[in-house]
Amino acid sequence: MGEKYEYLKKVLDDSHYTVALCGSGILAETGCRTFQNQDYAYEIEQKYGRSPEDIFASAYYMTRPDSFFEFYRAEVLEKDWKPSESCYALKKLEDAGKIQCILSDNIFDLEKRAGCSNVLSLRGSIYQNRCPKCGQEYPMEYIRDSKKTPRCRNCNNVVRPGVTLYGEQLDSHLTSLAATEVEKAEVLLLLGTKLSSDVYSNYVKFFEGEQIVVIHEKEHYTDCKADMVIYDQPGKVLSNLGYDF
Repeated sequence: MGEKYEYLKKVLDDSHYTVALCGSGILAETGCRTFQNQDYAYEIEQKYGRSPEDIFASAYYMTRPDSFFEFYRAEVLEKDWKPSESCYALKKLEDAGKIQCILSDNIFDLEKRAGCSNVLSLRGSIYQNRCPKCGQEYPMEYIRDSKKTPRCRNCNNVVRPGVTLYGEQLDSHLTSLAATEVEKAEVLLLLGTKLSSDVYSNYVKFFEGEQIVVIHEKEHYTDCKADMVIYDQPGKVLSNLGYDF
């Protein structure tokens, strides 16, 4: 493992433009269970009578806003996940000029809250909410602390959470920016995700650089397409590269 750490450090040192792709493994470091977790999905179905894919969906938000926000407050907003070790390591690497852009698929702004500056939150953020009619913006706390369906103070319309729901396309402007960043990269660093990820497989195809590095805990059949793979928590690897920050 020591040789792999040294090699990864050399790869980052030699790269003029490195883009990090942060997946569900980063979120898992916080203790958060995603809706893709089968045990958690079963718990939700037992509790609400529907699967998370049914509830955390655009159609459900539009037709049953009261039930949607009951679920959203309890299962998303009340958890208050903190940035993980990976997020703070990314901040240090960004400050040191080793990483130029971060793509994130979590909705909790973990990397931004750790201090990272050049982050594209592909699935949106729980901290950015607005009225779809008048455009008035609302903080996360406005939705979290509401007793019923949160409505706009100006026009009484239902406030729209700033996250991508099931059944919706990712923001086209963000996806275009993300593709451009990957295309510019000399090194692509996949953290807590795999090359066949539902989110990132669409961007990996734009990569024309030198090295693809995958750091995640579980082996996957697509790992053979990477130039380097380390099986461990991304935070542990990034924090032990030997940089003197």
